[in-house]
Amino acid sequence: MTMVTKILSQVTGLIVLVFLSACTMVGPDFKTPDSQVPEAWSTAEDERIESAVEDHVDWWQEFNDPALNALIEKAYDGNLGLQVAGLRVLEARATLGRVEGFLYPQSQRIGARATRVELSENAEPISNLPGPIADATDTSFSNMGIGIDAFWELDFWGRFRRGVEAADAGLYGSIFNYDDMLVTLTGEVASAYILLRTLEERLAVAEKNVVVQKRGLEIADVRFRNGITTELDVQQAKALLYNTQSLIPLINTGIKKTKHALSLLLGEPPGQLSEILSMSTSIPSGPQSIAVGVPSELLRRRPDVRRAEMMAAAQSAAIGVAKADLYPAFRLLGSVGYVADSSGDIFNSNSIAGVGGFGVMWNFLNYGRIKNNIRVNDARFQQQVATYQYTVLAAAREVDDALISFLSAQEEADMKAASATAAVRSVELAMILYRDGVTNYTTVLDTQRIQLLQEDAFIAAKSKIGLQLIAAYKALGGGWQMRLDNDFVPAKTKKEMMDRTDWGKLFEDQKSGK
Repeated sequence: MTMVTKILSQVTGLIVLVFLSACTMVGPDFKTPDSQVPEAWSTAEDERIESAVEDHVDWWQEFNDPALNALIEKAYDGNLGLQVAGLRVLEARATLGRVEGFLYPQSQRIGARATRVELSENAEPISNLPGPIADATDTSFSNMGIGIDAFWELDFWGRFRRGVEAADAGLYGSIFNYDDMLVTLTGEVASAYILLRTLEERLAVAEKNVVVQKRGLEIADVRFRNGITTELDVQQAKALLYNTQSLIPLINTGIKKTKHALSLLLGEPPGQLSEILSMSTSIPSGPQSIAVGVPSELLRRRPDVRRAEMMAAAQSAAIGVAKADLYPAFRLLGSVGYVADSSGDIFNSNSIAGVGGFGVMWNFLNYGRIKNNIRVNDARFQQQVATYQYTVLAAAREVDDALISFLSAQEEADMKAASATAAVRSVELAMILYRDGVTNYTTVLDTQRIQLLQEDAFIAAKSKIGLQLIAAYKALGGGWQMRLDNDFVPAKTKKEMMDRTDWGKLFEDQKSGK
């Protein structure tokens, strides 16, 4: 058999082994777990709940508030938590690339060596040593070489391919985690903004009531000085006035803290929101109806549901990785290079040296440990399945709860508006009657106290409509789509990382997530 025939025979055998290894995969193939979702929302009969399918890509636009739009855009660009989630996508992509490398020779090394041996001329011959030292007739000689060593454990049982599956699912999981954080971020910014506008309106109402109550105090004081009534009316008027005035610093504190919270969501220091907030001044009012589609659409729209699915997929692949330990591992190893006694002969064709081998390693005495490791991973997989099913149920409940609250908040606001209007008119009438001496000051106090409470309650009810609508949009998984056609990592951060580390092509095609 010629040298060429031997090489072809060896290459053919290697190809057969690789082909066989590519056809074998231990462990379960992942299937999306079954989940229970209602066939329809409990509020489906209400005309304000539309059955049309809507992704709510930029739901905040429905509020027609330029300040809110600007805040969300700024938060998308600057929120630090979202940037961390984007960097985790890059980390997962690098992890996938590292795991994919195990499909190829796991160890490759290019080495070079040069040795010089000097033996003592006065010592006994060292005949029991192997190699050139034992056979040397000279007391000194040189030896040098250069070559490549490689080690390859064949993926015969699919251990490494299952590892790639797990890493791939982990990458998608990190992308869906980013999307979920974006859904949460847009909801938190909008909620904080509505809270800010609510506090500002509460402040205006408190200041307006201070003016009304001061007028009542003036009337009581005039009547007391004219001997028409007692000092009791004056002191009661002062008590109510001072109590209302004490609300103002508390509300101002809430306004400042809410602005600070917004600044943190935007990823910037406090005190830089004035320009954006000046774009509008009132509590934004969203639409009176919302398109929600059917509950089964949640499985596609909610990033947290899709992330839970990917976590289950990754753990399913981990079972296959663990099962591969039950079977023998087939390994190829080899080394080829040049070896010579002098540098002039190092690249001579007669200096070629090589070694190749095939090995089998089987931990057949460790079956107890291996099987229990498989059971551990199987139990973890079942946990992920239960987590996925719970996430689906929780998502459906969140939507239903938000829709119910949204509808009831509208009804509450209508009644609170009528109550606040009646309370204002009651104060006007009570002041006239008291001034004319028809009634006592207790009536004025009661109506003024009720006016403040009802106007404040109406503001809270208006705010609740917006907050519950935001909760519904979040529960429906709207908002994450704004990252499409954009990078996961800002350009500035990407440049800093590229200056520090060679990221190769991992920064490319960020928009697709892969």
